[in-house]
Formats: sequence, structure tokens, C-alpha cells
Amino acid sequence: MKYVFAIMFGLFFVSANAQEINKKLEDQIKHKQIMLNECSREGLVEFPEFKASYDANYENYKVDSASVPQLTKLMKDKKIKVVLGTWCGDSKFQVPNFLKVTDAIKVDEKHVSFVAVDGAKKAENGLIDGLDIQRVPTFIITDKKGKEIGRIIEHPKKSLELDLIDILSAKK
Repeated sequence: MKYVFAIMFGLFFVSANAQEINKKLEDQIKHKQIMLNECSREGLVEFPEFKASYDANYENYKVDSASVPQLTKLMKDKKIKVVLGTWCGDSKFQVPNFLKVTDAIKVDEKHVSFVAVDGAKKAENGLIDGLDIQRVPTFIITDKKGKEIGRIIEHPKKSLELDLIDILSAKK
């Protein structure tokens, strides 16, 4: 009986601390439905406000195929946190393009995480505390230990592919 109680208590404890993925709410600044906090790729691309432009932008983006072999090698053991706003025009444009690049270089989905912010560029539960998010989207690239290597803020300087290559091949 103690064993069953411990398992039940353990499950309750885990679920009590689990964060809601793909949370939707009314944003007080944007006055529209947004996603907030951690999101899955599926939840994000199916969210009506985001999907309206996602499909066309993903479809129309042409990945620089010459960069694919180098990026594939450079992205090994790297992770990317994407901080975005489902309400933000730049996020609606750049995130689909970014996902097309990560699909082309076959980045494992567990190496890409998404955090949606509100109109004040905030998330709950300390999800982006210390990340100094000023503009969205912000793509934060980290090494396997979680140390930030670099970031692309709002839009790339050259292209997503070339900016990623510059970040990943920079000597620190």
C-alpha cells in the first residue's frame, strides 16, 4: 500500500509542477489571442493567428542548398531556443523560414525549443529570465553544455543560413 501511495504521490507531484504547453490567452496589450510560454512546433504552427502566414512563408522560403552540408556539420550537438510572439509580424515571417532551414539540415526536434511571449515580451515562470529579450523573434544558439554561442535577433543580417554559419564557426 505504501508503494502505491508513493507512486500516486510522485505522479501528483510531477503533474503539479508540469508547465502547460501551448497555453493560449487574451493578451492585454495586443488585445488578441496569443500563445504564451513553452510551445511545441505542432502547437505553434497550428495556432490560427500564426498559421495564417506560416504555411505560405514556409513553402516560399528557398533554403540555400550550398550551405546545407556545412550547417549540418556545424549544428551537431547544438541547441536553439526560439523566443517569439505569435502576434509578431517578424516572428510569423522568420520562424517558418528558420524551420525550413532546420528541416533541410535535419536538426533533431528535441534540439529546438520554443517560448512564446506576450506583447510586453514576457513569459511566465522565469522561462526567459536572464535572456535579455528585447525583440522577437530571437534565436539563441547554445552548445551542448547550454552556453550561448550567439543569437539572431528579429531578422538575419545576411540570411538565416549565413548568419548561422557565422555564429557556429566563430572562434571564441
